[in-house]
Amino acid sequence: MPVFDALLVTIFYALEIFKWILIASAIFSWLFAFNVVNASNRFVASLGEFFYQVTEPVLRPIRRFMPNLGGIDISPIVALLVVFFLQNLLMRL
Repeated sequence: MPVFDALLVTIFYALEIFKWILIASAIFSWLFAFNVVNASNRFVASLGEFFYQVTEPVLRPIRRFMPNLGGIDISPIVALLVVFFLQNLLMRL
């Protein structure tokens, strides 16, 4: 079963990378919302677009089921909890 073990480890590390991208995306959105980063900078804009393209397919379905909390978006927290659950499940296999 070394192929199965390698597949589980690869999925675990992919989830680990996605976890850090979610955290970076949340921090970037706060920096962008409070005008800490320059939105007209090409690098900043491309970084924001990257975070949006990578995280939005996961966060959009979560936002559909979440109640409206005004300006607070807790979908990254829910996504992180799901990632933590999946990583824990993979570690137990």
